[in-house]
Amino acid sequence: MHRFYLPDAPDSDNFECALGAEESQHAGRVLRLRAGDEVECFDGRGNAWRCEIAFSGQTAIVRAMEQMPSNESPIRVTLYQGLPKLDKFDLITQKATELGAYRIVPVNMARSVAKAEGKDAQKKRDRWQRIAMEAAKQCGRSLVPEVEMPMNFAKALEDMRARELMLMPYELHRGRGLNSIEPGARDIGILIGPEGGIDAAEAEKAETAGVLPVTLGPRILRTETAAIATIAMTMLRFGDTGGDI
Repeated sequence: MHRFYLPDAPDSDNFECALGAEESQHAGRVLRLRAGDEVECFDGRGNAWRCEIAFSGQTAIVRAMEQMPSNESPIRVTLYQGLPKLDKFDLITQKATELGAYRIVPVNMARSVAKAEGKDAQKKRDRWQRIAMEAAKQCGRSLVPEVEMPMNFAKALEDMRARELMLMPYELHRGRGLNSIEPGARDIGILIGPEGGIDAAEAEKAETAGVLPVTLGPRILRTETAAIATIAMTMLRFGDTGGDI
């Protein structure tokens, strides 16, 4: 079933609402849907509906027929990602969304070569938010992760302190892995360093704030691989990845 993003959907199980211009064009001109076809719409806030589509000129109109069950994770994972070079953050945003991340926070860290500041920060944030929306649409999620404006390390650490469990994969740490942490936490923060890893001073400040350093194994992972692997392992350990046991 084709899916459409409907951020202005009313908070109701029975509504009729117009799709935006871009989604309307995609429905009518690209997919060539016809009046009466069934589609799925989601609002990005955790709600999705089975709808019937109709057209008024170039505008697609959807009528909600049934609210669909949520497939969102029972845990909320916030990824605090040290800003990497080039387009790696695009990939991280896409895959974090597919894996079920709740929030994504870009962090300007000591070893971040590429910084996001000023007008450039807003432009990049808007781009990443759109990538998150497209990824949610593709993977069947009803919630679109919020991509925050880039933060400096101190602000990100302050934000992270609100999480129930704070994790920091750190290549210099030996011993504690995710499997040694008992399940139960529902609000989890994950801090990933940029290329070159987390600076020693930042790691010390994070540990002082209560962030738990963990190892991902004997091999050193690229920043994008570490982010994807840690979210996947977190969802498996604490969330809903892997199905019923």
